[in-house]
Amino acid sequence: MTKYILKRLLQLIPILIGITFLSFAMMRLAGGDAVTYMYENAGSAVSQEVIDATRKEYGLDKPFLVQYGKWFCGMITGDMGKSYVSKRDVYDTFIEKLPSTIVLTVSSVVLTMLIAIPLGIYSAVRHNRWVDYLIRFFSFIGNSMPNFFAALVLMYLFSIKLGWLPVITTDNMALSLVLPTLTLAISMASKYTRQVRTTVLEELNKDYVTGARARGVRGSVIIWKNVMKSSMITIITLLALSIGSLLGGTTIVETIFMWDGVGKMAVDAITMRDYPIIQAYVAWMAIIYVVVNLITDILYHYLDPRVRLGGDRT
Repeated sequence: MTKYILKRLLQLIPILIGITFLSFAMMRLAGGDAVTYMYENAGSAVSQEVIDATRKEYGLDKPFLVQYGKWFCGMITGDMGKSYVSKRDVYDTFIEKLPSTIVLTVSSVVLTMLIAIPLGIYSAVRHNRWVDYLIRFFSFIGNSMPNFFAALVLMYLFSIKLGWLPVITTDNMALSLVLPTLTLAISMASKYTRQVRTTVLEELNKDYVTGARARGVRGSVIIWKNVMKSSMITIITLLALSIGSLLGGTTIVETIFMWDGVGKMAVDAITMRDYPIIQAYVAWMAIIYVVVNLITDILYHYLDPRVRLGGDRT
């Protein structure tokens, strides 16, 4: 197992370098000068000498590879530079926003699993009955709604009509967390309910389930001790995808509800061409997906003997 983990870690290093290099290059090639835009956004007219001095201060006058090398070395040591807009340290700004995104991620994933797994199992057990059709219908509706539309519907219902919850984030974090969590959970739970149903239904049609029923094993025991164990690969995959995307910052939801996380921070930075913040966000996204995929592969290696034996042969 240790050899497998080390091998996977070594494979991920060039992936991280490639992602950060490409994102750094695309931002520089996207057009527009960050320094000029910064002064225009501030509403001040400055001379070309001031602009050139500012570019030199930020190191933007140096060749592209020199800029990337300096940034990459700084990222490894925890120094991601300073924001062009706020003048604050990028690392401190990022760490300040991260807890809000983690809280939203945990609440959304927990609610999604609490909804998707029981409904997916129940829909598979009641295959082609009215309950199954009802669950599939609502999961189809929920999966079809974009996050921004679900957010507006929830706002209108719970904030404007009923007045139970705040429209945007307030000092009461518990109440402010409800609507963003529901918005994210509706889409994810709808999609994952159908996938859990498909996986469980496939397992229920296998010979070992038929044999267990013939021996008189109770249905609940078959579901939770046999079928669910075989379905864990799919569930872990769904969980990994959810955590990766949510920790990356759900930009639309965070912006709509003014949730002060890394997603909203990234949107603000893109609007103002704050390159150090954008690059830190891209690096965070790459690290999150790489780490989540690594953990998922390790869990596959542990849970599925076929993966383990295949890796050992290799």
